[in-house]
Amino acid sequence: MIQLTRLNGEPFILNADLIRYVEKRPDTFVTLTSDERVVVLEEMTEVVEKAIDYQRQKNCIPNLS
Repeated sequence: MIQLTRLNGEPFILNADLIRYVEKRPDTFVTLTSDERVVVLEEMTEVVEKAIDYQRQKNCIPNLS
């Protein structure tokens, strides 16, 4: 999960596993696997970095089962 900010300044949490792609046009658009689009204040590179960090953290957690 990553924290992003809507254009109105409202923070929200997004499941980064649902990101299909991120575009800069000039606002940053995050398109989800459901084809829903979310426009955020963060720059495209910041969204990508947060998603990559999330995936790295997710894969570093040991499986306790």
